[in-house]
Amino acid sequence: MKNPLDQPTATIHTMRARLATPDPPPATDPKLDALVREIIERVADKWTMLVLEVLEEHGVVRFTRLGELVGGISQKMLTKTVRQMESDGLVKRTIHPVIPPKVEYELTNLGRSLGTAFCGVWIWAEEHHEEIDHARRTFRRDSEIA
Repeated sequence: MKNPLDQPTATIHTMRARLATPDPPPATDPKLDALVREIIERVADKWTMLVLEVLEEHGVVRFTRLGELVGGISQKMLTKTVRQMESDGLVKRTIHPVIPPKVEYELTNLGRSLGTAFCGVWIWAEEHHEEIDHARRTFRRDSEIA
């Protein structure tokens, strides 16, 4: 059976029906629509997902260690990423009054729930990685011929 997401005319209604979840209300709230798009843009960011994954795996982590575990991220980008995640309620920052300052980060319940939600994407990618690799190879081959 074909995946309804492969069809260009797929709508949120057919996707939800296919996933056996209730249909959204007939009129979608524009504010909610905008919020969902904004959240997807943020969490689709490479660094946000990596920070989310590290904090999910390691729990409470100091700033410097978080940067080491994420790998390849500048201090400026890490600061920007965790601040945005904190602003969105995904991360809790704790500052300990010691010298030098000790700053720790951990996921909030909201952040953990986002990690759980995106776990489905990882599972999907794991299940379909061979199909994706095949499609990419085919596309590259066909692009070279054209």
